[in-house]
Amino acid sequence: MIERSGPAPVPLAAFPAAADLLDAVTLWQAWLAHERRASPHTVAAYGRDLAGFFDFLRDHLGGLPDLAALGALTAADFRAWLARRAADALMRSSSARALSVLRGFFRFLDRRGLTKNAALAAVRTPKLPRSVPKPLSEVDADAALEAADKDEATLEPWIARRDVAVLTLLYGCGLRISEALGLSRGEAPLTPGTLTVTGKGGKTRQVPVLPAVADAVAAYVAACPWRLPPEEALFRGARGGPLHPRLVQRRMESLRQQLLLPETATPHALRHSFATHLLAGGGDLRAIQELLGHASLTTTQRYTALDAERLLAVYDKAHPRAR
Repeated sequence: MIERSGPAPVPLAAFPAAADLLDAVTLWQAWLAHERRASPHTVAAYGRDLAGFFDFLRDHLGGLPDLAALGALTAADFRAWLARRAADALMRSSSARALSVLRGFFRFLDRRGLTKNAALAAVRTPKLPRSVPKPLSEVDADAALEAADKDEATLEPWIARRDVAVLTLLYGCGLRISEALGLSRGEAPLTPGTLTVTGKGGKTRQVPVLPAVADAVAAYVAACPWRLPPEEALFRGARGGPLHPRLVQRRMESLRQQLLLPETATPHALRHSFATHLLAGGGDLRAIQELLGHASLTTTQRYTALDAERLLAVYDKAHPRAR
């Protein structure tokens, strides 16, 4: 059995709670680690969120909470906890995650027959600010791909070609890292046409393969020193195993430093750039939704805000009445 390294679960001493609730916490953390197969980092983070909630309850209720106290909590009690977090200037995204942890913990207690509380269902998740994608400019995206292609002086030629192929798939086809690295050798787009991509939830979609993308992938396949059976991973690490996403992220970090790109220039930003540049060029929003594999058009509509910003910037710069 492979042991996963990482932080240990939050010790029970950190949970201000009665004995019966501490026993439930022990069961919950073990369930997360062994049945849910959550990473040590996730178990530790969830434990901190739950311990913070118990800390609030100790003050709010005037004593250590137990299972009976959890079952008696009202929606107003949960909202008071969220209000305390807001007063402490904690980010809404952090509170939304903590509330999600709480929901999961209460579901666990219910399924184990330890306690039940229906009031939590009436509590709304804090509304999060609408995030806006941060794409690269067309110039920066092209510069990143060109720099990766010319980096054979510090990398083995086949590794440089591999990195170019991966980054070109992200920018040229709008793939996620997981989608690009999930391709098998048999799925490699070696010629222009279309590529079948398996995205989130196992859903498949068709994306067009431009000549530049096909050329980059074909150059990598021709240079790769490892045997690439059709059913196995297309992209390989230096030792021949499947390429890890962190290596792609490090590659972009290196290119950021080399080209003085912004901190937002990540591999995922290349996917954002694919969508933004298509929209700026007159691409149809629903077509872009299909190409990205978004389940909801609302997700794709975030890119319209970027396009509106671009148009306003052009207006401010060019229109005589803007000065």
